[in-house]
Amino acid sequence: MLKILFVCMGNICRSPTAQGAFAELVKQQGLNAKIQIDSAGTHAYHIGKAPDQRAQAAARNRKIDLSDQRARQVQASDFEQFDYILAMDKDNEDNLRHICPSEHQDKIHLFLAFAPEHKEQEVPDPYYGGTQGFEHVLDLVGAAAQGLLNNIEANYGFA
Repeated sequence: MLKILFVCMGNICRSPTAQGAFAELVKQQGLNAKIQIDSAGTHAYHIGKAPDQRAQAAARNRKIDLSDQRARQVQASDFEQFDYILAMDKDNEDNLRHICPSEHQDKIHLFLAFAPEHKEQEVPDPYYGGTQGFEHVLDLVGAAAQGLLNNIEANYGFA
């Protein structure tokens, strides 16, 4: 089983949205038995809380359900357990690299590296903005989710 972890700061906006978008894509492709998906935050601000209501509403409009997710913080065991650890931005990528053992550094990537058609390299934090920010996040993570799945299919032979 291939294991994917999406990471942002608080695990209530971007990473749960990425988890939900990728999970929906994996489900559509019939790969649930081959790919396990989770998300976490680099900070402990919102542990145990559901995703932001605005993130849930924006996702729901695209037939993506985030309601069962609960925020958690990245744990040391995540670096060994997960095959891909995908940061939403460079600050969180730096935080991950700082706490990650050297033998697992190659698992950490910026998520938008899988969406080279977008000029943006980071998924912007929509928390302090309006609804449009959550829609933009969905656009970005949707493109990166497809790119990630293409990468996995090419490297692991999933089809």
